[in-house]
Amino acid sequence: MRTQPLPTAAGLVAALVLALPAGAQQPAPLRGFPTDQLETQARREAQLRAVPSADSMRTLMRLLTEEPHEAGTDRSRRVAEAILQRFRSYGLDARIERFEALMPRPVSRSLELLAPTRYTAVLKEPAIAEDKDSGDAEQLPTYNAYSADGDVTAPLVYANFGLPDDYRVLDSLGIDVRGKIVIVRYGGSWRGIKPKLAHEHGAVGTIIFSDPRDDGYWHDDVYPAGPMRPEHGVQRGSVMDMPTYPGDPLSPGWSSVAGSRRLAREEAATLVRIPVLPISYADALPLMRALGGPVAPESWRGALPITYHIGGDTTARVRLALRFDWQTRPLYNVVARIPGSTWPEQMVVYGNHHDAWVNGAEDPISGMVTVMEAGRALGALLRTGWRPQRTIVLAGWDGEEWGLLGSTEWVEHHGEALRRGGVLYLNSDTYGRGWLSVSGSHSLERFMEEVARDIRDPESGASALEVLHRRERERRERERRERQRRAGPAAAPDTTGSDSTRAKPVEFRIGALGAGSDYTAFLDWTNIPTIHANHGGGLRDGIYHSIYDSFDHYTRFNDTTFAYGVAQAQAGATTVLRMADATVLPFEFGSVARTYREYVDEIAKEAASNDSTKALDLAPVRTSLDRLDAAATRLEAAMARVRATPSAMLRRHRARVTEINRALYGSEQALGDTAGLPRRPWFRHLIYAPGLYTGYGVKTMPGIREAVEQRNLAEARAQAARVAAAIDRLTARVESAERGLVAIVE
Repeated sequence: MRTQPLPTAAGLVAALVLALPAGAQQPAPLRGFPTDQLETQARREAQLRAVPSADSMRTLMRLLTEEPHEAGTDRSRRVAEAILQRFRSYGLDARIERFEALMPRPVSRSLELLAPTRYTAVLKEPAIAEDKDSGDAEQLPTYNAYSADGDVTAPLVYANFGLPDDYRVLDSLGIDVRGKIVIVRYGGSWRGIKPKLAHEHGAVGTIIFSDPRDDGYWHDDVYPAGPMRPEHGVQRGSVMDMPTYPGDPLSPGWSSVAGSRRLAREEAATLVRIPVLPISYADALPLMRALGGPVAPESWRGALPITYHIGGDTTARVRLALRFDWQTRPLYNVVARIPGSTWPEQMVVYGNHHDAWVNGAEDPISGMVTVMEAGRALGALLRTGWRPQRTIVLAGWDGEEWGLLGSTEWVEHHGEALRRGGVLYLNSDTYGRGWLSVSGSHSLERFMEEVARDIRDPESGASALEVLHRRERERRERERRERQRRAGPAAAPDTTGSDSTRAKPVEFRIGALGAGSDYTAFLDWTNIPTIHANHGGGLRDGIYHSIYDSFDHYTRFNDTTFAYGVAQAQAGATTVLRMADATVLPFEFGSVARTYREYVDEIAKEAASNDSTKALDLAPVRTSLDRLDAAATRLEAAMARVRATPSAMLRRHRARVTEINRALYGSEQALGDTAGLPRRPWFRHLIYAPGLYTGYGVKTMPGIREAVEQRNLAEARAQAARVAAAIDRLTARVESAERGLVAIVE
């Protein structure tokens, strides 16, 4: 990989300059900043982005991955204390906030094939001589957290990825999984959905294996020769039912601290009811080879050297026996705070988890060290005399791997303060070489476009935004060629990807957030504006949640020079600085209206496709979006006038600016409802949520969408009314901000 030298501070200032006519060079406009503040902000950002260092991040990663450090252990506490010491050395006020959660650990695990032949699964990842960390003591065994205890013997059935469509295929073949153990592949959805569905269909146990077609030798050489999962590699992971609620299973909606009330274990709705075990493809091969019954459909076939059969008869029988130690264990969240000088009650929070299933170089320490480097950069700014206008909070969460434990308990503990003053939660989780990916609140789409514009891609030297535009044009061209190929040589030429079309500007769009990382409680429970942003996509590897997610693997195959780590830290620090210091918060709502219309169109198309819901009328939601769009246009006009207003005048109107900003950052809360979503009241956001059966995957306008999928017209109508009312509440906030801005400039 070719990398560019790190830019100097002067070069970073130059990167902020727009291409203007000859003789006129000014800093690029920034949402939220009056024109007369741009030069000061450009200098400050140049100082900030000059600090992150590849050598520093390499040192930090080596330090934090030196030993396994899963949550609930003294080793996790030691990692938290190392992060705490670093934050304090940067001049930040930092402390550890301790919480607790139910975290079961395995006492015994066994898996045996009893017929037609006998095999005892190894259930162990071997050390690799080329990777010193793979032989560390105290590695957590291979298991799925929150599996039920159990000792079951039953026939084996293969169910592909174990998702709803897979069970429909089994039904069409007359194969019943009741009373059987289901074996499924990792992939297709979050792992916790697999035992949930198996239990709902009557299975008594679930085995999840990593097929080499998904993350093994099918794609590249296996570790240590290449980046993919070796034959005995296993993906650990939680199977908590997070689409119901994340966090401590025994304290939904309130924080779990010493002495707090807890549900009984049998009352916890997120605990799996059957035993679940992850295994390697080496252990899966004898089980899959033993299956009889129908040959699996082509899309179900992986890369094991066998013919894939489904089973369904009594030919293959297995015994699965698991026992766990169900204890409440400690969580150590590291929290650093830089008090705001103007609006100290308003908070910009930037977090990443520090706990890992084993050593966790990629997941999560790669992301954690970039947050720490952002903290070091902010500490350097503090030494120049700068103070942020809003309070900045940097966090290292514990227990994310188990079910977003540390962040959820922290949010539930500080929920009222976040609802009063939560301006932004920024999350990263991991990063790698590749491009910048952004998802989150669509009111921040234009803001994040400016961040992408001002961050350099280490390999090409272009901006992160230019890289995304190039990738989008390449995607369109691939699609055009594929359409042409399918149409055949006799078809008329497809000109949708012609040079003139490709030359047109490409829009920057961000994705919607479901669940699966520490942003969940911020967005879905407190409903504060949220962004998840990280670099990646340039490497496909197979070491996820295994002992091979190590410093050696990361530095050999992923961000070998930490150049993308520098870009990631710069992007995070820039995002935090701009949001903390913007005079008028940089929200924009035209993108919201446009994106939500797309969601409505998708739902309307689905509703019209079946007789049960074709009568669904989404006109009230569309009307609410029209009002929002009109209000967004007026707000943008007022924002343009404010950008030309002297900052001294805005300071004289501080009380009014404060109310305008409250309306803006409170906009996301307008989309929430304390009654929550049907059958899962913890999730309060009416636009974004994980799907009940998609796990991490988002369902937009989930109340309406899932009612349509369930063909429940009455519920879909009720949920559409709630969404329309939420959009109207949002519009009222936008209109309030616009009136305030107009009052200042007139």
